[in-house]
Amino acid sequence: MIFTDDTADALQASVWLVNSAEHPDTLQTVDDERTFLEEFPYTGRLDVDQAELTGLRDLRPRLRGMLLAPRDDMAAYVNEALSEVQLTPHLVRHEGTDWHLHAVGDERPLAERVLIETAMALIDVIRQDEGSRLSICDDETCEAIALDLSRNRSKRYCSPTCANRNAVAAYRARQAV
Repeated sequence: MIFTDDTADALQASVWLVNSAEHPDTLQTVDDERTFLEEFPYTGRLDVDQAELTGLRDLRPRLRGMLLAPRDDMAAYVNEALSEVQLTPHLVRHEGTDWHLHAVGDERPLAERVLIETAMALIDVIRQDEGSRLSICDDETCEAIALDLSRNRSKRYCSPTCANRNAVAAYRARQAV
């Protein structure tokens, strides 16, 4: 295992949020937020309203910068995020998860909790020097983030759609020769 489950979950959630801004934007309605929360079941306060949705949407560019930054810059982003929020670290165990750290209170706004969980996950990325696991999708027409949690570091695309599109293109190019 490269990262602990809570680190992998936080990275996947933040990448999903960032990639939701790509064309088409898949985080436009409260129903879209519900889809996000079904995929990534955050505990604690969930308002699931327009204000919370706006907070998540506004967070996306910042998360993108954090996730794609070089290691030293990533550390600066993490430190900045951690200094902005009153941290109340506490160990928790809830449905299907073992003990892990929540750095802010469950009553804090969802966007704040997502920011800090991303920062906490990036601490592991920085300490293990695994920033190369976060990159821009190899599809020339895509700007989404690809998160590679594979053992052999083989993931190059953000989604099966981009991977399939490129596999078909490569196949057609081989057939044309």
